[in-house]
Amino acid sequence: MVLDALARLTEERVDHRFKGLPPDAAGLTVGELAAQRRNLFTDGFTTPVLALSAERLEHNLAALETYAERHGLAFAPHGKTSMAPQLFQRQIERGAWGITLAVPHQARVARAYGIRRIFLANELVDAAALRWVAAEQDADPAFRFVCYVDSVRGVELMDSALTASGASRPVDVVVELGAGEGARTGVRTEAECAAVADAVAGARTLRLVGVAGYEGEVPGADPERVRAWLRRLVALAVDFDKAGRFAGLDEIVVSAGGSAWFDAVADVFAEVPELSAPVLKLLRSGAYVSHDDGHYERLTPFNRVPREGGLEPAFRLWTQVVSRPSAEQAFTNAGKRDAAYDLDLPVARVVRRDGAERPATGIEVTGLSDQHAWLRTSAEADLEVGDWVGLGLSHPCTSFDKWVLIPVAEADGTVVDYIRTFF
Repeated sequence: MVLDALARLTEERVDHRFKGLPPDAAGLTVGELAAQRRNLFTDGFTTPVLALSAERLEHNLAALETYAERHGLAFAPHGKTSMAPQLFQRQIERGAWGITLAVPHQARVARAYGIRRIFLANELVDAAALRWVAAEQDADPAFRFVCYVDSVRGVELMDSALTASGASRPVDVVVELGAGEGARTGVRTEAECAAVADAVAGARTLRLVGVAGYEGEVPGADPERVRAWLRRLVALAVDFDKAGRFAGLDEIVVSAGGSAWFDAVADVFAEVPELSAPVLKLLRSGAYVSHDDGHYERLTPFNRVPREGGLEPAFRLWTQVVSRPSAEQAFTNAGKRDAAYDLDLPVARVVRRDGAERPATGIEVTGLSDQHAWLRTSAEADLEVGDWVGLGLSHPCTSFDKWVLIPVAEADGTVVDYIRTFF
């Protein structure tokens, strides 16, 4: 089923919907275009065009697989980053337990492409979505779905909707521990966590299987504060287990882990004591798959533990200089419609002219319009109208979502695949 669904992506016809692709490829299927192994720079691609590095993508997939294995962690990478079933499949092939998602639409995409384990890092109170979950579970005994609960009211809404749907299998839930006052979602105190767990125990359609949260929301996050919160999460699991709340389970879920603090998660989860059932220590980092040239480049835990490995920015947005009005200013043809800008502006990395590539010395992106990047150029910048400028991007999650079909290019520019996204 999975391979069949993914194969159908290669049957889609290339046309005007997919920006940056060669105009003369219109009418070909994606598979036919991929088989041509066109060169990104010389075979008709138009700017702006976003590309993923084949080599760096593979490096990043391997890096987190190795890290999770080394630290005894199960891995459910957050799929909201890419919303790309082809990448989901590569993550599963790299040992991922399943895929983390955030909202019902994302879960439906994952199921359409055969993902059998979904961790929804959110409370789900939408009755229509809960009916869909119940139907998926009833139709496929092998489907595993887990989601957050963070309020008694939410539990009541879930139970009501699932009861009305006639669900035959309970939905597995984990109590979300909030990261602190002023943080995002999650239960604020351990006493309130117990009240939510009691509500789950009283709901026929729900089953409590563990605890979870997101350490990236810890106020003033630093190693000490993050580890202190993670120890609260582990202690909550221990207390729930001592109270018999996990009786009868085959495994207990303890989950955390974004892309900024997975080293702390590994350290603290290594301290989890023996409980009444084996513990599934579930890491959920997602941005690693492409990494970036800004926010996560600064925040990655591999900066703190370089001996453990490292990640490489896999995205490059290729733009073309369309105006050079002065010695201090230039404009390329990519802007807010093409580049992530919610965390950092793009960074000029390289310039291509006549087949030669060199560092983008003396070139700085100072702003973005809808379809232009504003460049400030110093005296050492060698830049002309027509040059291609390769931009590094910050924040993978808002880079993927601007592109429906993304070429995957080898270092010499040979395009070997196309990644389809669903946002």
